[in-house]
Amino acid sequence: MANHRTGDLLIRLDRRGGTPLQRQIYAEIRRAVLDGIAQPGMRLPSSRSLADDLDVSRTTTFLAFEQLTAEGYLIGRHGSGTFVAHELPDDLPATGGVRHTTTAAKHPPLSRRGLALASTPAAAIRIPGPPRAFRIGVPALDLFPLRTWSRLITRRLRSTMPAQLDYNEAGGFLPLREAIADHVQSARGTRCRADEVLVVAGSQRGLELVFDVVLDAGDEAWLENPGYPGARAALVGAGARIVPVPVDDEGLSVATGARRSGRARLVYVTPSNQFPLGVAMSLPRRLALLRWASAARAWVLEDDYDSEFRYGARPIPCLHGLDEDGRVIYAGSFSKTLFPALRLGFLIVPSDLQPALVSARRASDVHPPLLEQAALADLMLEGHFDRHLRRMRAAYRERLDALTDAADRWCRGVLTLRTVRTGLHAIGDLKDVDAERVHEEANVRGVEVTPLSHYSISRPRSTIGDGRPANAILMGFASVRPDVLRRGMEQLSAAIEAARRREGSAARVRRGAGGS
Repeated sequence: MANHRTGDLLIRLDRRGGTPLQRQIYAEIRRAVLDGIAQPGMRLPSSRSLADDLDVSRTTTFLAFEQLTAEGYLIGRHGSGTFVAHELPDDLPATGGVRHTTTAAKHPPLSRRGLALASTPAAAIRIPGPPRAFRIGVPALDLFPLRTWSRLITRRLRSTMPAQLDYNEAGGFLPLREAIADHVQSARGTRCRADEVLVVAGSQRGLELVFDVVLDAGDEAWLENPGYPGARAALVGAGARIVPVPVDDEGLSVATGARRSGRARLVYVTPSNQFPLGVAMSLPRRLALLRWASAARAWVLEDDYDSEFRYGARPIPCLHGLDEDGRVIYAGSFSKTLFPALRLGFLIVPSDLQPALVSARRASDVHPPLLEQAALADLMLEGHFDRHLRRMRAAYRERLDALTDAADRWCRGVLTLRTVRTGLHAIGDLKDVDAERVHEEANVRGVEVTPLSHYSISRPRSTIGDGRPANAILMGFASVRPDVLRRGMEQLSAAIEAARRREGSAARVRRGAGGS
């Protein structure tokens, strides 16, 4: 924990903890305002000056200021600077002078589960605005057939009957469930009936629903490490005890998981395209996991993340298709194949579990909006969905090639891309420069990259999972055109150089301090 005095503010930053620096700066300034250390009307240091004092990127301090301003703690005056607001947000008591009372005194504290959920890291830290170079988790929205989608939505609206405005089936719109069953059987080689499909409001809601139904508080659950933060959040929400299990070149280490937790109730796994490492679980590992789950009477939640997009790799049968014991629950989503705002996904569940999930669905969100379900069914049944997927595969191949070529041109020797066989992002290993600093410098330049270490539960600094260096970044290539990727790589090269200069300057300061 390091203390930094910037004017009248004392800001403490923990660079070894899991809380992003932006959030820490926000919390420290907010605390100073609420405690009366920063009085109303007081001028704060500029975001640039504060960034220099704290040895962070200007984007980090700028975003903290932006959030405080949006919440009403600060006000910006053009040409004058940033000041503490004279009137704080409405839910805070205005007592005048030093403020000892905060919202924490007015309300009960959060539950332990609520605190854990609030501290779960996001999948990626985004710069506000439209897609930009290397954003992860976003498909090619510029290539989505919006005109076709608008026509299907309009046609469904015009044909809507009053009876369809009532509550619908909790399992989902039947024609959509039938279309999903047909698609999964042809594309993923598994057995599936429409009555085994449950339409959900995005795969994240599907995970939450399953975990709430099959797990009791305190039950152990395996989670890939590094792994998907959304699954981690859903397990925390269900009160599960998370058991991190490492990932190597063959995927989840079943043997390690069995040693660490032989009595786990559930395993969460992304076997087709492990998030974030991008490796595919080998067939022997898949069979070993199914054997273990059968013997342990455990559930396996198979998140078939980005399995639709492969680059020369032969698909391995999904776990659901290999399962003969009814242990596997399959989760899929349309967020990457179509667009994230659609918020539609699906589960394929064993027939004996289906009634419980449907009942739980009725007790929570009832069902996703019917209009979007009906339009999606039309999109799939009329062949538009398959045509869109074919177009996307060709576009993503082109964008991946552009990323690879640009990395070779601009970042050779300092950034090495790992082979991408599936999915919509690449991993780049960095040499002689820290990934966290590169992330900060890239944000200043309008480029989004995420350190690989952000996805590790224990956030190790030396190794992750299979022993490969944690000093790497995730780089999405799907959301922007090839020319934007090329310009982004040029900016990333500049960010890497700036990060190296910062590290050299910091090292000289440390040597000077040691010598005195």
